[in-house]
Amino acid sequence: MNLRFAAPADAAALADLGARSFVAKFGYMYTPEDLENFLAESHSEAKAAKEIADPAMQVLLAEEEGRLLGFCKLVLACGWPDHARGRTVIELKQLYTDPETTGRGIGSALMDRAMEIAREQEADEMQLSVWSGNEGAQKFYARYGFGKVADIFFMVGDQRDDEFLYARMM
Repeated sequence: MNLRFAAPADAAALADLGARSFVAKFGYMYTPEDLENFLAESHSEAKAAKEIADPAMQVLLAEEEGRLLGFCKLVLACGWPDHARGRTVIELKQLYTDPETTGRGIGSALMDRAMEIAREQEADEMQLSVWSGNEGAQKFYARYGFGKVADIFFMVGDQRDDEFLYARMM
């Protein structure tokens, strides 16, 4: 497995994997209209291209033999300033793996590298949000020293999802 930063040519594969991963994990929770609108807005090729080009974001890919296995997005700014404890806070925006490759250590490899990037950026805190019902992800982040700092929410169309804000000091 190879880890590298995304390039403009990766936008279509990144959008496809983001949409497939989201639907596989959370698609059942939403009306077809809300899901379709959310995917068009949040996991489009244009959105992926914009994120890749954004100097305030780093998009890290995990691939094997040219196949995208997973990704994570780091926003080099604080996502929830009202809950920040550090001076230089980075947000882990998404960490997704291909649903067909879960359990191969891809998420751990991406998370390890995301933590290195945070240290390289001299961050003293990392924040992320996790759905309140995603116990697997909560356990995963807890292994990295993250803990719940606040109750927040995430909107998909008209549906409000209860989320937890997790953070850890670096």
